[in-house]
Formats: sequence, structure tokens, C-alpha cells
Amino acid sequence: MPGTVLLLAAAPAGKGCLVDAASVLPVLAAVPPAVLSGADTANVVELADPLEPQAVLTRLRAAAAAPGPLTVFVTGQLQLDRRQRLPHLALARTTPATVRYTGFPWHWFKDELRLRPAGATTFVLDLHADPETWEWLGANPLDTGRNNAVHGRIAPPPSRRSLGTPAYMKAVATILRSGHRPPLDQLHQQALSRLPQESVGYVLSAQGPEAGDPHALISAAVAARRHGDADALAAHHELNAVRAHGPASEEALHWSEVRADLAMFAGDPVRSCRAWLAVATTRLTAGQAPDAPAVEAAVDRAHHQWGRIDDPARARELGPALAELRARVPGRREGALDHVHKHLSQLQTLSS
Repeated sequence: MPGTVLLLAAAPAGKGCLVDAASVLPVLAAVPPAVLSGADTANVVELADPLEPQAVLTRLRAAAAAPGPLTVFVTGQLQLDRRQRLPHLALARTTPATVRYTGFPWHWFKDELRLRPAGATTFVLDLHADPETWEWLGANPLDTGRNNAVHGRIAPPPSRRSLGTPAYMKAVATILRSGHRPPLDQLHQQALSRLPQESVGYVLSAQGPEAGDPHALISAAVAARRHGDADALAAHHELNAVRAHGPASEEALHWSEVRADLAMFAGDPVRSCRAWLAVATTRLTAGQAPDAPAVEAAVDRAHHQWGRIDDPARARELGPALAELRARVPGRREGALDHVHKHLSQLQTLSS
């Protein structure tokens, strides 16, 4: 099965830039696609200094939907948004004041890739952090998702008036240019050994889930197109979590979100949309803020699935609930509520 490789290099333009991220792309691009992916053949998608987080999200979703192994190479810098102090990958237009709207929220990686098969997704990361983010990372490990392997480093802030270099990623690319792809943990150690000790920073290395993890079992069922079995297993864990912790607990909501994603994989946008609407409503009712990442993600995903419903009657049925939620949770994308109203108007026209 062909693999997919996503090469993402991003950094702000201007004085906020900490690392010359795009300089690594020519070195990576010189590596044969099959060597980058570890598969016999591979499709390579390159994103150099992207401007918009939605553009990155679109490419990530397409890569996540590919059935074969996925390797995501990310080079760039991390910054915290001022409101929620959550890590974002800074993009070309990102400034300290606009991170929330112009950066790529790091948790989107985890959200979009969480139901890929166990062992099918690997991150290779070479990231730089500004002083504020570096301090935050001391107490908050960077989360790439329980289902994904990750190797790389987060470099400390470069000295003033100097630009960091993606030395780890360049070392990875140089090793791979030989045409041989060692096991990724070995590749990781070989690349680290080529860096000065003081520039290594935080080392990232995780192999992904164990075979018996329920998420791995569900992912395997999805990969085998046993969508009913996958949902039944998730429903079992959801029910246990509700009994043990309550319907508004994070444990129960996690499994509700898994089931919403499973409906998407099964090609049932109506069920997926309805499930995401329920998750968002539960979180808001429990007192979570409208701009909390989990609330925004639920409404965004409900909106996305609503747009994929082919049956106008079912779309009309769910539209008012989505519009009500969008009024409370506008999200990061400008004009989202207007889009719902416009589409609802079109659906009403179809019914008349």
C-alpha cells in the first residue's frame, strides 16, 4: 500500500522568526519518496511557509484519510496564544498577538489523526520554542496523540539576534539521502548524535500504543472496514465511562467523540454531525467556555459533517441546532455562522 508523506515547514515572516524552517525542505525533497515513507511507493505533499491554518488543516485531513502509512515531518516554531496559553505552530503571518487566529493549533494534529490505525502514523519533529513556550513545556509535554509514534526534539530559544537552524531535521534528511531508512528509533538516535549537546533541548520519542489498547483495536476494525464492530467497541467503553464517571465527564465525552469520528469513517455524516452537536452541547451545559478547544473542535466538526450531508431533509433537520451552537461558538474561521445561515436558506429553497 502506498505511503503518504507530509512535509511541513513553517515560521513567521519578519522579526518574530526563530528558525529558518524552509531551509530544510530542499534537503528532504532530495530523499526518494519511498525512503521518506518507508513504503514501496509514496505520495509527498509539501507545505512551505503556509499562510493560513485552514490550508494546513485541509492538507492534514487529506493525508489522514490515506489508507497507508503516514509520516509527518514538521519543522518550525511553537508559540502560545495569549488567551488560552495553548501551543500553536507559528505560520507565515503569525505574530505574538495573533497566534490564536494565524497559527496552527497543535491539538489539531492529534484531533485529525487519532483514529488512524495503530502504528500507521509517525511524526518527525524539529521545533524551536520562544522563551514563554519553553517555560510552558517544562510543565506540559507536547501531545501528539496516543495513537502516533513521534521522534524529534524541541530546541531552546536561540540567542538574541540569531536565527536557529533545523539541525535535527537536516541530520535526518542527510542520513536518509543515503537511500537507506533505518528503524525510526535508530534514525532518531543517529540524528541526535550529530547535534551539539546544548542545542538538543527536549527530546521527543514515543512508539505509539500497545497492541491491546482499545484505541488500537478500534483503529484495526476501521482499517478492516468493520465499522459496526468499531462502533460497538467504542459504545461499550462509552457506557462504562458514563456509569463510572458521569455523562459530562472527560472519560465519557472522549468515547462520544470517538463514536462521532467512527460515524464519519463509516460514511454517515448525519450520525457524525448529530454526535458532535451532542458533544458540544454537553460541554457547554457543563460550563465549558465557548472558546475552549474541545468545544470549538466539536462545533467545527459538526459543521464540517453537516456540509457533507447529501439529503436536504436531514440537513434541514440538523441546521437550526448547528446555527444555534454557531451563534454561541463562532470558532476561529471568519464567517462560519453566515455560512450556516446561507446554506440553510438554500436548503429551504430546495424544499419549496
